[in-house]
Amino acid sequence: MSDKRKDYISWDEYFMAVAKLAGMRSKDPNSQVGCCIVSADNKILSIGYNGFPRGCSDDAFPWSRDDEDPLKTKYIYVTHSELNAILNYRGGSLEGAKLYVSLFPCNECAKAIIQAGIRTVIYDCDKYDKTPAVIASKMMFQAAGVAFQKYEATGRKIQIEV
Repeated sequence: MSDKRKDYISWDEYFMAVAKLAGMRSKDPNSQVGCCIVSADNKILSIGYNGFPRGCSDDAFPWSRDDEDPLKTKYIYVTHSELNAILNYRGGSLEGAKLYVSLFPCNECAKAIIQAGIRTVIYDCDKYDKTPAVIASKMMFQAAGVAFQKYEATGRKIQIEV
């Protein structure tokens, strides 16, 4: 009898890879953010990525970051990956779940995460850590008892051929 393999990926590697893979579905030319929500017993509950709401064409709405007219930028139309994952879930409560996300949640997503009962956020990138939105997120998470931690990258390359 042979021993089991020893080079399998960890749960954290698996769920962050799923989040990043989901982000690859985004049509946003600047930011491809993905999210994976997981139960306490390591079952994937929901997945999301940043994009326009259903029925809002990716070709009809703007992807621009900058314009004097806010209606000509993506920011007031795009639904973030975390909110999409929460809204995509159809199984009941997310109480006690863990959320893996490729970019630290903004204040609006933090509110939804807290209200959904998600207890842990594991994020990969925190490039907007000095912005009011992320500072507010961290304040709200701390006040609500939502743990957040940086994903500890292993440097492992995961390759998928499709």
